[in-house]
Amino acid sequence: MSEIKTLEIPKWGLSMEEGTIAQWLIEEGTQFSKGQEICEIETTKIVNVLEAPFDGLLRKIIAKDGDTLVVGGVIAICADAQVSDTEVEAFAQSLGGTPAVTENKAVAAVPEKVAVAQVETKVQAAPKQNSVGNGSKAVTQGGYSIPAALQGYQQSDDIFATPHALKLAEKHNVNLSQITGSGREGRISVQDIQTAVQAAGGSWPDVRHQASTKAAESKADDSDVLATPVARRLARQWGINLHDCRASGSRGRVCKEDVEAVYQRENPVQAQHADHAHPAESAKFTTVAMNGMRKAIASRLQAAKRNAPHFRLTIDLNVESVQALRQQINSTVPQVKLSINDMLIKAAAAALIKVPQVNVQFDEENQQILQFEQADISVAVAIENGLITPIIKAANRKSLAQISNDMRDLATRAKTGKLAPDEFQGGSFSISNLGMLGIQQFDAIINPPQGAILALGAAEKRAVVENDEIVVREMVTATLSCDHRVIDGALGAQFLSALKQFVENPALILV
Repeated sequence: MSEIKTLEIPKWGLSMEEGTIAQWLIEEGTQFSKGQEICEIETTKIVNVLEAPFDGLLRKIIAKDGDTLVVGGVIAICADAQVSDTEVEAFAQSLGGTPAVTENKAVAAVPEKVAVAQVETKVQAAPKQNSVGNGSKAVTQGGYSIPAALQGYQQSDDIFATPHALKLAEKHNVNLSQITGSGREGRISVQDIQTAVQAAGGSWPDVRHQASTKAAESKADDSDVLATPVARRLARQWGINLHDCRASGSRGRVCKEDVEAVYQRENPVQAQHADHAHPAESAKFTTVAMNGMRKAIASRLQAAKRNAPHFRLTIDLNVESVQALRQQINSTVPQVKLSINDMLIKAAAAALIKVPQVNVQFDEENQQILQFEQADISVAVAIENGLITPIIKAANRKSLAQISNDMRDLATRAKTGKLAPDEFQGGSFSISNLGMLGIQQFDAIINPPQGAILALGAAEKRAVVENDEIVVREMVTATLSCDHRVIDGALGAQFLSALKQFVENPALILV
């Protein structure tokens, strides 16, 4: 099965909790490109445009115009044409019926007669000053015909409505106190106004069909409109008034993409022809199913990346001394075969004891920091179709030979699937070493609930400056990823300083 992707309500501000679909700018079955305008989303403060985060095909719209969803709520499903409708529907069902959708569901299920009765009841109960008068005729403009009973827009903090609904109500003189909201906590949407107006015998155009109509061109002088030089040049070339463009650029300026969006909207034939002028061959691929381990890894690391605010610190370690000690031990003790990774595990364990504030886990449920007395170090081991982190327990109290034997035994049993759960679950700190694959430096994702992970690159000869002279030294780059909820920058720096001390003076780790 080809990949199925989703479009979701983005978080555009720190206080944003939900968004309302004002109108879709494309229809189901439309192929779109990254950066193309997909739909308009209203928040409590602004009406913003959602731009496509990827190239795709819109297969199913989950949230209709006027629906309100929490941040992260799925609004649409995207998938290639190779994905069947059955697969798309099955995926939609797996979302749990989109519980985040809160608006307009009740309105659709209410018969028209009931809606009329609701409007009539509210009109009778409303104070006389809220209406224009019983003898007034319906006000008609641009397809909007507002019955007298619903006229009389008033600003009030007690009225809970979407920004788009407030804007249209003010423009067409709709008394929102006469409208029953169907959204969360009685929030009034545009469709609630439409339903009430139509039920009372008026006319209110369907906003869902307005996206496809060509907007009227502005005639006003646009020389004072803030725009980038490229946007202004394109607008002049295509005969587009900058007043007709959104201003999504920095400092409220109209940018190139804003002008292009207007051109594509007004010239769909040319735009479509340009998109298909050079059709690309469909790439062949093989679908690889994710096993349980791969899914578990994906879920845990996604949660870690999302929940833990990562920051990273990098330091270069001179490993010549630790390499010399390793070779001396290996040559004099036949039954011992130390790797540089064994030496670095021991050095990291010593650094954790010296800076115990890094030797921690974060208990999210109880909002507590768990600080450990011994260094239980999880070491990332690649296995078939996955990754596992066997634990060197109490590494600070073990000899180099014990660490080497434990590491070899754990890695062997990890690759054969014979580890007990307590041998790879838990740990107070993690190490991931990709040096054997030639990687110089990389960032690792924290292994929850731990507070930090150390990423080690390859040992290689580099030119460094010592005493104002350029010399060649064998160096390793170490990158520490920290959870900022439990470890601050100064603490991370102290740990790396201690690690550097133990690595460059390896006799200290034998004490």
